[in-house]
Amino acid sequence: MSKSILVLPGDGIGPEIVAQALKVLDKINQQFDIGMVFEEGLLGGAAIDAHGVPLADATLARARAADAILMGSVGGPKWDKLDRAIRPEKGLLKLRSELQLFANLRPAILYPQLADASTLKPEVVSGLDILIVRELTGGIYFGEPRGIRTLANGEREGFNTYKYSESEIERIGRNAFEMAMKRNKRLCSVDKANVLEATVLWREVMDRLAPEYPEVSLSHMYVDNAAMQLVKAPKQFDVVVTGNMFGDILSDAAAMLTGSIGMLPSASLDKNRRGLYEPCHGSAPDIAGQNIANPLATILSAAMMLRYSLDQEPAAQAIELAVSKVLDQGQRTGDIMSAGMTQVGTDAMGDAVVAAL
Repeated sequence: MSKSILVLPGDGIGPEIVAQALKVLDKINQQFDIGMVFEEGLLGGAAIDAHGVPLADATLARARAADAILMGSVGGPKWDKLDRAIRPEKGLLKLRSELQLFANLRPAILYPQLADASTLKPEVVSGLDILIVRELTGGIYFGEPRGIRTLANGEREGFNTYKYSESEIERIGRNAFEMAMKRNKRLCSVDKANVLEATVLWREVMDRLAPEYPEVSLSHMYVDNAAMQLVKAPKQFDVVVTGNMFGDILSDAAAMLTGSIGMLPSASLDKNRRGLYEPCHGSAPDIAGQNIANPLATILSAAMMLRYSLDQEPAAQAIELAVSKVLDQGQRTGDIMSAGMTQVGTDAMGDAVVAAL
């Protein structure tokens, strides 16, 4: 039975890095006889240029019908002056919301070959393996009311609403507990319950769920302390669960522990594990078209797609082992380059992973 994959390259370096992931998936398709069928669509700035909106209705319909979605990145200065309602990022937010992709999984794994590429001392980060579970369709990014208004005194005021319902917290909490059960059975819930009522409720729901998972050790941490601890002693964390805004910030901080944000994949899943897979980094328009972007986060996102949405664990592991083998060979893109290694471009890195398979 064939598997339908919608490919959304997006903007900036998106088309370049997605092209490398597709090379790898084509090879995997041959080796494991998965039957993946790829169809390309437009998202973000590319969709605005073609259709006037960052996510066309026809593309959304194709996304609903697909077994999984592989994405590059969206946005860039070309579209920064557009009305906020139709900027490239709105297309991605709408896609996540319409498909109810509420669970964002962001693994921060330091490959041993890249210990020197991290900005922290090797002894602090060696062996790092953190999974950040970020709630993706609620919180302050989606809360209403929101906007910019003019007060009675003529001064303008921007406002956003941070809110979470019990059901939203419970579904991401269960997801995080289940992930912890498959790992080292430690879960840290990050909030700001000392000042934000929405996260007081967050903490209460997490505590309520904990007895259902007696093997998992649940702890709580305020987000400011969590940010500090990620830099001070990151290996204390196993699975971290948090809200949309905090997860956005902490996962990018965790990215640099691994040597480069160019190494971090992600998965955004619905309740049935159908999902959107994308690298954690942005569209990097300043290096687009130069064949220097790191495609490994996108290639590793493809591995996550095989694992979570297509139930192809051996194929996922094959990609991850191939990436490790390429790093063993000393091949590096510029962002993870170190003395004694061989610098390669985007295309060559994709070819190397294919060869390693």
